[in-house]
Amino acid sequence: MAKYPESPAEQETFRRLKEVRAQALEHFKMARLLHSQRRDLIRGLTADGFSQADIAREMGVTRQAIQKMLA
Repeated sequence: MAKYPESPAEQETFRRLKEVRAQALEHFKMARLLHSQRRDLIRGLTADGFSQADIAREMGVTRQAIQKMLA
C-alpha cells in the first residue's frame, strides 16, 4: 500500500523535492547547450588556425581536454 504525504511538513518536503528536480533538469539542459556552444567556438578557433595547445593554454586546461571537448 502506497503512503501519501499527510502532514503539511511531508507535503512541503515533496513540493521542495519536485522543485529541486525541476531545477536540476533545467541546469542539465543549460549545460548541454553551453557544451555545444563551447565546442562550436573551439572548432571556429581551430578553423582560424589556432592549435589545440593554444586554445588549451588560454582556457587553462590540457590539450587532451580540448580533444575530448571536440570529440
